[in-house]
Amino acid sequence: MATHVITGAGSGIGAAVARRLHARGDDLVLHARDAARAKELAAEFPGARTLVGDLADPDKLSWALSHQTLPDRVDSLLHIAGVVDLGPVGELTPKSWHRQLNVNLIAPAELTRLFLPQLRVTQGHVVFVNSGSGLNAHAEWAAYAASKHGLKALADALRQEEHANGIRVTSVYPGRTASPMQAKVHQQEGKEYDPARWIDPESVATTVLMALDLPRDAEVNDLTVRPGR
Repeated sequence: MATHVITGAGSGIGAAVARRLHARGDDLVLHARDAARAKELAAEFPGARTLVGDLADPDKLSWALSHQTLPDRVDSLLHIAGVVDLGPVGELTPKSWHRQLNVNLIAPAELTRLFLPQLRVTQGHVVFVNSGSGLNAHAEWAAYAASKHGLKALADALRQEEHANGIRVTSVYPGRTASPMQAKVHQQEGKEYDPARWIDPESVATTVLMALDLPRDAEVNDLTVRPGR
């Protein structure tokens, strides 16, 4: 039975991945930003453990986790949480830049650092759910795209550094996916949101599980997923 540490399990792609892994009996360790959210996740996924720490304040993650019981075994670390704030470069404030870089890039780097000892023991798997914005940047997406381009760099470097330790590293680049984040993006864009137009989170979850379950003779490095409609 594998143990998976997951960020972003409360909604969207993260929730879909957590449901699939939970349904097949794997052990889940779900990250939550605060105690109230941890309680909600524990109720939604009976038997799952939770860890509390604010991804928006990655400097304190090590301290926060040091006061909690970490899993002895970690087979995969799944970075799925993310935030987005759109705006032209001429109007984006440092606060917006810091928030997106902290949650989308620096916190995943720090969590990876903290769990690398367990991942090396199991020859585990690190999955970064990135974004199409991690490959191409568009107008008004500068801060978000910068954080996701950085996440690609983190994954690529980690893959080379940890290959000899047997750790697999996968980046998944979904296009627009029907989720609360996508609803917020449409609101910021001033557009009507129709979830039927976009990728179902369950479809992205299928690609994540495929990468996790691939036999050890192969590794998915980069996987792009686009709306099929």
